[in-house]
Amino acid sequence: MSVTIYHNPRCSKSRATLALLQERGLKPTVVEYLENPPDEQTLKALLEQLGLSAVDLMRTGEDDYKSARERIDVMNNDKQISWLSCHPRVIERPIVVTPKGARIGRPPENVLDIL
Repeated sequence: MSVTIYHNPRCSKSRATLALLQERGLKPTVVEYLENPPDEQTLKALLEQLGLSAVDLMRTGEDDYKSARERIDVMNNDKQISWLSCHPRVIERPIVVTPKGARIGRPPENVLDIL
């Protein structure tokens, strides 16, 4: 099975989700999204698979989000996606994608139903 994880190795939930995948014998493609941020097209596809809007994928506790919140609130979804692609630190993590769908691994067990 093809599995991709958008991963931040410094995040405990991301590490735990990666370990969960590996414990099940899976060898996911690991995308360290802070070093290789997803482009707008990729973000749109992820959001569609997750069934979320751009703002739903934002980590509202991040400083980048807090400093831009007023601008973000008046943007449409496409502009929010564009903003997210330039500020990957704000993207919720980890995101796991399989042929069965996509899930955010918070908690890590959220991904079990797509494996």
